[in-house]
Amino acid sequence: MTDAKTLGQAFDALLQPEKFRDYGPNGLQVEGDRDIRLLVSGVTASRALIEAAIEAHADAILVHHGLFWRGQDGRVTGWMRERLRLLLTHGIHLFAYHLPLDAHPELGNNAQLGRVLDLRADARFGEQDLGFVGAGAQTWSKPQALADHVAKQLGRHVTCVGDAARPVRRVAWCTGGAQGYFESAIAAGADAFITGEISEPQAHLARETGVAFLACGHHASERYGAPAVGERVANDLGLTHRFIEIDNPA
Repeated sequence: MTDAKTLGQAFDALLQPEKFRDYGPNGLQVEGDRDIRLLVSGVTASRALIEAAIEAHADAILVHHGLFWRGQDGRVTGWMRERLRLLLTHGIHLFAYHLPLDAHPELGNNAQLGRVLDLRADARFGEQDLGFVGAGAQTWSKPQALADHVAKQLGRHVTCVGDAARPVRRVAWCTGGAQGYFESAIAAGADAFITGEISEPQAHLARETGVAFLACGHHASERYGAPAVGERVANDLGLTHRFIEIDNPA
């Protein structure tokens, strides 16, 4: 058993949020009113996750996508009111870490996606060094072969655009909505770039440069960091940890 201050200090020591320029507050976002025995982790602080955590008798929740973002409407109405009502009524603490949870070299979303896909990073790239680049345990004769591998490991369809015949030896990846990192991935020498989403300009850039762009889903690419961090910190503090997966087609 521990308290919210001790749990927050453990998260901060591991993830070092002070090093990042982020889009919202990292750390404790909603303060509950109980000691913590069971920590639940998930990707997004959705109502479905909060309700599942309540059902599991959780005392605290750790997520990658929290409730509060820079520039959002600050009024507590509608869906925001309902999420906050559930957390406050049941006294559950909510912790959220965005870019720090992407970037951790061992437990973060990018590191864990590399583990799942059997990719070994040897360099970082992009703004705040969030992107990873390296090689796989194998090379792929064409981008579609890599896309098939990613689809099999993640259990979902992968959009693949680029030179269909170009062998893939070096792979860059950055989870979530990192399509804006594509040019940096190309500059880093990648033959293929894996992220969650693709926007209209990246399809043209992939065709024109020959570097493959693979979009495997925002949620699908970011469902590994929070449970890895949650499990590590729970073990360190003697807590019980449970990851709750909320299905999301995005």
